[in-house]
Amino acid sequence: MALDSFLLDLLEDPADHGPLRYVASLDVLYNPRTRRAYAVRDDIAVMLPGESREVDDAEHERIMGDPTGRDTGRS
Repeated sequence: MALDSFLLDLLEDPADHGPLRYVASLDVLYNPRTRRAYAVRDDIAVMLPGESREVDDAEHERIMGDPTGRDTGRS
């Protein structure tokens, strides 16, 4: 099960308050501006800055190119 669309419309990065990229196939919420990823565990977004992790160039490309990805915030 993926994160709810209503929730995704509201989510923003807790550190810089900008939109995130949600990739359901990788269970990740990603901030391409800071290259930090937040885990999604059991359909719950772990949005604690201290729990985020740095993403390298290869993973950045994989996340941004994943067809299951969508941006958070209202479109």
